[in-house]
Amino acid sequence: MHPNPAFRGATEAFNLDFAREQGFGMLAVASDGAPLISHLPFVLNAAGDVAEFHLVRSNPIARLGGAPARLAVQGPHTYISPDWYGAEDQVPTWNYVAVHLVGEIEPRPETELRDLLDRQSEAYEARLLPKLPWTADKMTDGLMERMMRQIVPFRMHVSEVHGTWKLGQNKPEAARLSAADHVDAYGMGQETALMAALMRAAQ
Repeated sequence: MHPNPAFRGATEAFNLDFAREQGFGMLAVASDGAPLISHLPFVLNAAGDVAEFHLVRSNPIARLGGAPARLAVQGPHTYISPDWYGAEDQVPTWNYVAVHLVGEIEPRPETELRDLLDRQSEAYEARLLPKLPWTADKMTDGLMERMMRQIVPFRMHVSEVHGTWKLGQNKPEAARLSAADHVDAYGMGQETALMAALMRAAQ
């Protein structure tokens, strides 16, 4: 996470809301060699202190059982050319939004898996309304149960929340707004229209 306090002003509640809305992140766990990484959907509770997800049984993280971990949630990001500021002696950079949830992960009893999967699909399907929501009862009898044997439920007890909203807040307003206009026009990165809007709204 970027150390500049100009980019770390979002409240914990704001960061948690962002992570909850994204619902997808990169789980990192330390190992003897390189860190173990898994990209996964998750559900964050209302208090923001518990994130639930599932892993394939063959995933090396699943074999560790409990462990300290970091769940990194990526938002929009974009390259910023120095020419876009309309000011001298600037350097290239990359603006981005990211929230990290830190805590202990633990495997949960398999009896909790179906409820977790149902709550996950319900949360995601609700965003697709007025589409009729998909539910597991549409599956062929017995198929869901067979598929569930391949995955295990996990829970992270969130103890720390860190957010970086690097939007050019350390630049003069005119420079930041000029850069936002160019982000809109050139769009190098991910969700660049959203990034341009965030840059314009930054304080």
